[in-house]
Amino acid sequence: MEPLDRIRALYLAHPEVEERLSHGSPAWFWKGKRCLGMFADHHHGVDWVALWVPCPPGVAAALVSGEPLAPSLGQGRGGSEGSAPIGGQSPYFIPPYVGPKGWVGIKLGPETDWDDVAGLVEGAVGSASKK
Repeated sequence: MEPLDRIRALYLAHPEVEERLSHGSPAWFWKGKRCLGMFADHHHGVDWVALWVPCPPGVAAALVSGEPLAPSLGQGRGGSEGSAPIGGQSPYFIPPYVGPKGWVGIKLGPETDWDDVAGLVEGAVGSASKK
C-alpha cells in the first residue's frame, strides 16, 4: 500500500475527519475546521514524501532530537525503538510554515514505522476531539 493510502486510511477511520486539498496537497480536518495533518509529496523539491502533524507542546522537539517521550503522550514511538533512520538520519523534522506552531514532519519510506505514524495521527485526532 502506498504511503498516502495508508495515511488516508488512518485519518478516515474517524467519522469526524474529512479530507480535502489544502495548498495543493491532501490534508485532513476535524469536522471541516481544524487541520490534523498534511501529506507533503516532495514539498518544494525535497527528495522525500512526509506527513506533517500537529503535536502537543514539546513533542515535536523531542521527536526531532531523539529524546524519549513520556508514555502518556501517546504520540510517535509506536514501536519499541521508534522509526528507523532513513538514509542514516532521523525521520523526524520541523516542517516549514507550521513547524513553529508545534507541528512535526515524519519522512515516509521503506523503513517507516507505521505504528509511529498511527500514533501521531491518533494524537492529533485525540487532541482535536477534546477541543
